[in-house]
Amino acid sequence: MSRILVTGSADGLGRAAAASLLAAGHEVVVHARDERRAASLDPLTVRGAGIVVGDFTERDAVRRVAAELSGSAPLDAVVHNAGVWSGPAVMPVNVVAPYLLTALLPGPRRLVYLSSGSHFGGRPVLDGVDWRGRTAGSYADSKLFVTTLAAAVARLRPGVLSNAVDPGWVPTRMGGPNAPDDLELGHETQAWLASSDDPRALTSGGYWYHRRLQEPHRAVHDTAFQTHLLHALAEETGAAL
Repeated sequence: MSRILVTGSADGLGRAAAASLLAAGHEVVVHARDERRAASLDPLTVRGAGIVVGDFTERDAVRRVAAELSGSAPLDAVVHNAGVWSGPAVMPVNVVAPYLLTALLPGPRRLVYLSSGSHFGGRPVLDGVDWRGRTAGSYADSKLFVTTLAAAVARLRPGVLSNAVDPGWVPTRMGGPNAPDDLELGHETQAWLASSDDPRALTSGGYWYHRRLQEPHRAVHDTAFQTHLLHALAEETGAAL
């Protein structure tokens, strides 16, 4: 069985993925933004899940979480699920936090990044991006960037299985009660990519929707744009892949 971190697992897709992985016998580490939300994870921690707490809008908190995880048993996989829909936290949470964790946790052999169909509306333009969240960021841009990050990691770390997942528009706190997609199908693919021995799950560099490979935005596999993005994030955070 694997040891798997699922970020943003206090509710929604992250919680569903963490619960299914725990039920399958994996050692799961859940993550919450603060102590209040951590308390809501008691039903998983009493079943044996570990837990880390840190507000991913703050880079020092991401670094503390990475240091805490580095000081414990090695992780086999990370599901980068934490995300926000709107407001100043969009770039810090949706892009900077998964980038920093990827840079600071070099051990996991499987990485799953939560994308969105909204990434097709993103712009492969980095000039003027507010990585620090002083102004509201574009959700579509953030999902294009994190999907590109997944592809870049797949290219630069050939021993790592790195994939992006579009979970669909599902009825979570973020998606709203009228979202048309299936919540169960929404979390299955990331749990499958993080743990399955299915040959299809042992591939890298994919953009997945309900266990089916899709073609992402053309900028995702543009190596020049990948390099530009990684350089911008390394300069911004002081941490290089």
